Amino acid sequence: MSCHNGRDIGGQTFQKPGAKKAAPDGKDVGRMAVTGDTADRLMFKVPSLRNVEKTGPYFHTGKVATVQEAVRLMGEFQLDRKLDDHQIAEIVAWLKTLTGEIPADYIRQPDLPQ
Repeated sequence: MSCHNGRDIGGQTFQKPGAKKAAPDGKDVGRMAVTGDTADRLMFKVPSLRNVEKTGPYFHTGKVATVQEAVRLMGEFQLDRKLDDHQIAEIVAWLKTLTGEIPADYIRQPDLPQ
């Protein structure tokens, strides 16, 4: 994770979801739809963890409603581990420590490459 001006944790890179186990939704080609570069196939922007408890729904599809479910799925696809309820609760408790004021420009339309 990277910090940008001390405000963001994550949110500075593009990655393929599913480091250990393929993510189930491969229909969206990701960044490749914008760049046309096959190297960008299934690459998605890694979101900031700052205010993650307030910024659902989660993942590029928006299909995950809760941060708890997002953590469960990340354990499965990124670590190839099934996290138990206690582990998920501990991770969510830590994520909540990253909650602060949401910047006014948070929902600003992104500048996409031409």
